[in-house]
Amino acid sequence: MSRSQTKNASGSKPKGFTLLELLIGSAIMLIVVVAALMVYSKSSQISVDQQQYSEIQNDVRSAMYMIMRDTRMAGAGLPVQYQMYSISAVDNENQGTAALVQPDRLKIMGNIEYPLILTIQSYQGGATNVTLADYSFEQYPYPDSFYQNMYVLVIPNPSAGCVAGEVRIVSTVTHPAGGTGEMLNFSPGLAPNVTPPGGLSGTCADSSNYTGGLVMLVNIDEYWLDVTGSYTGLTPGTNGYLGIPGVFYVTKNGVNIPVAQNIENFQVQFNGDFDGSGQLNGFCNWDQAPNGSSEIWTVEQVAAIRQVKVFLLGRTANAFVSVSGTPPGTIAAYMRPAMANSPAATTNDMHRRFLLQSTSNIRNMSLNLYNEDQR
Repeated sequence: MSRSQTKNASGSKPKGFTLLELLIGSAIMLIVVVAALMVYSKSSQISVDQQQYSEIQNDVRSAMYMIMRDTRMAGAGLPVQYQMYSISAVDNENQGTAALVQPDRLKIMGNIEYPLILTIQSYQGGATNVTLADYSFEQYPYPDSFYQNMYVLVIPNPSAGCVAGEVRIVSTVTHPAGGTGEMLNFSPGLAPNVTPPGGLSGTCADSSNYTGGLVMLVNIDEYWLDVTGSYTGLTPGTNGYLGIPGVFYVTKNGVNIPVAQNIENFQVQFNGDFDGSGQLNGFCNWDQAPNGSSEIWTVEQVAAIRQVKVFLLGRTANAFVSVSGTPPGTIAAYMRPAMANSPAATTNDMHRRFLLQSTSNIRNMSLNLYNEDQR
């Protein structure tokens, strides 16, 4: 074939790619694909990290909402003479050598869920029946079946010399049609694993102390954080306990209820007029004598509490992988910060944190603050 025969009808040479051009094009395409995969991988890592952070924000916020709601209601329904027994705490509870932090515990008592205050006509301390004032049940819209298995607090007449409290479980009610002889019938013994705050427990020796005393529905809520997953005395799968580190619980009348996960620390402080000056003295920890007192949290000091400040710290389950390099030591986003009297960590661990702080006035103890315009 002659040279002239290698040309097409238009007189030009046939078009195509040389081997070198194919190799160069393939290399460029490979670089583009690898770059796209790297961008996708980084975007995926960022998405996973942000999902983790969003989860701990939701956990912390929902837990804080529950704490603040119950704290505001501390002492609700209690006579003024008993409001100093509505709140107590444990400061930096030691949960063993496996615990990296020592969280606080907060116990709150009040007639929180349903209003009910019944006057006692007669009661033999520790007995399984309490006779109520005539027409007691008629004051409330609850059917007789409502009272079954409810937790109640039995306290003597506030003017009596005896200060005691029995937490009992109602089995049935005796409700005659005439409205007289009405009784609450209790299950034998005190409610198991339910202890009022402030040491309000026991039975008055003189049954006359209960005449004119009160029976009220009661919630005893204790907020606490399990930092090890092996809390002493609790068995995973029993009574609501999960046995997973970082789970925040509320123990309601002896039953453990998981509230949130991925919680790293929980701290509480208290503020009140501890010196009787009419002014709040500033926040202090539960192991700290308020306002320089030589005693720590007498019943009078507890009665003076007006505000509760709560710190709740969330921590992502996994370390962040979308962060390049090591954050400076001054940035606490990847390091456990100091909270109240709980010290900060000394090194970054690349887990992201979310710290929420909230202060609540105790509603039933703060009315004088509102009236006097003192906050």
